Amino acid sequence: MCRVEETSGKCDYKKQPEMKIKIFGGGRVEKLKNSMVSKPRTKQWMFRALTTVLLWTCFAQLMTLGEMFGPKFFKAWPSCFTQSASELSSVPPKLILPPKRLYKNNGYLMVSCNGGLNQMRAAICDMVVVARYLNVTLIVPELDKTSFWNDPSEFKDIFDVDHFITSLRDEVWILKELPPRVQQRVDQGMFLSMQPISWSDISYYVHQILPLVRKHKVVQLNKTDTRLANNELPLEIQKLRCRVNFNALRFTSQIEELGRKVVKILREKGPFLVLHLRYEMDMLAFSGCTHGCNSEEEDELTRMRYAYPWWKEKIINSEMKRKEGLCPLTPEETALVLKALGIDRNVQIYIAAGEIYGGERRMAPLAKEFPNLVRKETLLRPDLKLFQNHSSQMAALDYLVALESDIFVPTYDGNMAKVVEGHRRFLGFKKTILLDRKLLVKLIDQYHNGLLSWDEFSDTVKEVHSNRMGNPKKRVVIPDRPKEEDYFYSNPHECLQLLDEPLRRT
Repeated sequence: MCRVEETSGKCDYKKQPEMKIKIFGGGRVEKLKNSMVSKPRTKQWMFRALTTVLLWTCFAQLMTLGEMFGPKFFKAWPSCFTQSASELSSVPPKLILPPKRLYKNNGYLMVSCNGGLNQMRAAICDMVVVARYLNVTLIVPELDKTSFWNDPSEFKDIFDVDHFITSLRDEVWILKELPPRVQQRVDQGMFLSMQPISWSDISYYVHQILPLVRKHKVVQLNKTDTRLANNELPLEIQKLRCRVNFNALRFTSQIEELGRKVVKILREKGPFLVLHLRYEMDMLAFSGCTHGCNSEEEDELTRMRYAYPWWKEKIINSEMKRKEGLCPLTPEETALVLKALGIDRNVQIYIAAGEIYGGERRMAPLAKEFPNLVRKETLLRPDLKLFQNHSSQMAALDYLVALESDIFVPTYDGNMAKVVEGHRRFLGFKKTILLDRKLLVKLIDQYHNGLLSWDEFSDTVKEVHSNRMGNPKKRVVIPDRPKEEDYFYSNPHECLQLLDEPLRRT
């Protein structure tokens, strides 16, 4: 027989000593045989039939228990057969869904996002909140396909759409597409398309948008970035924004698998820093920042700025903007700042960005000071074929690596920088160096002009940034000037744990 050894916890077959147990005495056995021969065969048949029925009933009950309680019900029972770790991991765990929220549906909300990945990410969070408080059905948001990047990716190509829908079912109804009868109305033009007012509070949507939804049944909101205020919102709204951002918006398994692969490659060689070097053509053209560019590059960037009509600012004084701290640091400036901060020159630096404007020529000073520069294109060359011409999927990969890095340094406070900063705060206030660009360009110019020695320059840079490491703090609120105050998604302090509380695990 099979017996579990208590010392090893393994199931080993061992020969047991013969057990001399006397069940019946010899005389009683003979009497029993005689009595059974004398009984009618019908009674034997009935006995066997009843036994069979009883056994099948017991078996059915056991099967029912197994379905109710699952494998864990039998897990404590000793067995000669154990599953390997790979076999266990191949069985997907049962998904426990939150209870579906019941409410009277006031209509359908369609959402068209605009901008890059993280601009759209924040907009999706806000529109989930809007749908929840209007008691409408949200249709899975449509992503921007007409911006500078021309990325054809759908929501389902970047985010786990089923998880998005099911994880929020206790808050709002979400459908992948309109019901057929409603879609027919939309195809006939029987819906309202509009752009909501920026930085609005929830009362705007309740009093202005909800009556329109009830009237038209279907409303499409366009240009949905920054359409919800940073502050002065109920706590439950702020927490729902966080829930969508940190839980419901999960990347596809393919993107997450590649993210884990990059992190594993980097971790095998030690700590790593993620540098969000926003020195890309679109950013320079949009901002008008041309410091360090030659005349041909300046003309090229200007032509691009005029080619996009929705980039409203056309005539820009680059040097004035740089001195105001409104330009991304150049690769040369970034090299000086990292060195001044005391970053180890041998640390791995993962460049989270698209193609750097000026290529290797502009990257040379940074590579000279920090030779261990790595990019996803070199780490995952064969695996990135499916991501070619899909900038949002590439940005999602950078996002995941940035979350896991030992240090995150953005050279410009764009949408990725802000959203990653907030997510790293949520993960336990992970070190994020928030560069004071206005002061840095002043110090850099003084150093280049011989007004500061290297030690003076380095000491000042370190002192200025000693309290700019992603530490816990409240958002800066500037009434009636929401663009100038702290962005909600860069520091969602309503959702963050205090330092003396245990950190969340992801």
